[in-house]
Parts: sequence; structure tokens; C-alpha cells
Amino acid sequence: MNDLFAAPVASLVALRREEAQCRRCDLYRGATQVVPGEGEAHAALMLIGEQPGDREDLAGKPFIGPAGHILDRALAEAGIRRGDAFVTNAVKHFKYELRGKRRLHKRPDAGEIEACRWWLDIERGLIRPGVIVALGATAARGVLGRPVTIAKTRDLTETLADGTRVRVTIHPSLLLRLRTAAEKHSEYARFVGDLRAAAALAG
Repeated sequence: MNDLFAAPVASLVALRREEAQCRRCDLYRGATQVVPGEGEAHAALMLIGEQPGDREDLAGKPFIGPAGHILDRALAEAGIRRGDAFVTNAVKHFKYELRGKRRLHKRPDAGEIEACRWWLDIERGLIRPGVIVALGATAARGVLGRPVTIAKTRDLTETLADGTRVRVTIHPSLLLRLRTAAEKHSEYARFVGDLRAAAALAG
């Protein structure tokens, strides 16, 4: 596939077909398959994570593993039906390193994030969300085109050139790594609040 295919991608079905042939970086070599976004075709709210995990890579669906279960619960508490949003990732293939037989998540580098912005921009153009929630620093970089820190951008609303508003928050996988119950409770409550604020912006 040429990087710049002649006809614009006119639908999510066509986008998934093109993504499945992607060779813009080398991540496709180790991944089982591409993991396209899914959800409401013209959702007002778009949620963007980092990349597929092991379970997502095997199933071909985003956010179905442990972090996805946390996201689903937080969305419900924030009053958001997952089916009313569009859920995707900044990088469409699973990047990992082998530890024995286990495939452990490895963060995408700047080049891989930039290569996949091609697909993310097309996806945004098809969905045309009013508000994007970038889940984590990798997602924020994919959306904004620059490195950001969560602490400095979390409570801000940025506006893209096309008018789309962007809110940055944690990736739900962070909640799996926190050690104490108090930390988990506090950070989870704030995460739900971030989602609620984004939903209010989306109307």
C-alpha cells in the first residue's frame, strides 16, 4: 500500500481495511493484527488511548482488557454510555517485549506515534467529535502533535485548528499500578471527574 492512497478514506469500514495493510512503521511485524477504533460513527466524544494491549491485539478490539474494564466502569459513573462514544488508540498495533512466553507492553516511541497520526487524523476527520479525551501522554502527543505532561495539561481545555476541544487525563492502566487503596480511590475519583467534565463539554 502506498502511504498516500489516491482516494480519500470515506468510511470507517474503508479505514479499517486500509489500516490492516499499514506498513508505516515496523510494529505490524510483531502484532497479531491492527486494532481499529470502534463506537458511534459520529460521536460527540472521542476517547483515545495509547495502543492495544495483549488482549486487544488478540481480539482486534480496543479497551477490552483490565484497563478497558476500569474505563467502562468510570464511563458509567460519569454518565457516559461507551456505545455513544468512539474509542480508539493513538497507535494501532501492539508494541511489546517478550519475557518468557509473556508479551509485556512497551511504550511506543515518538516515531511510531508520529507514523500513526496519519490514521488518527483520518479517524478524527470521519468521526468529527466535538471533544477528544486523550488518555495518557502518548495519546496526548498523538492528538496534539507535541510531548505533554499530564500534570500540566490535565485541567486545561485545548482547541485544535478544526475547533475540536481536547482534554488530557490519565490512562486507566495507571490505576492498575497504584499501590495503596487510598491512592487508587483518589485517582479513580479524579479520573471519573475528568470524564464527566469532558462529557459536559461535548454537550
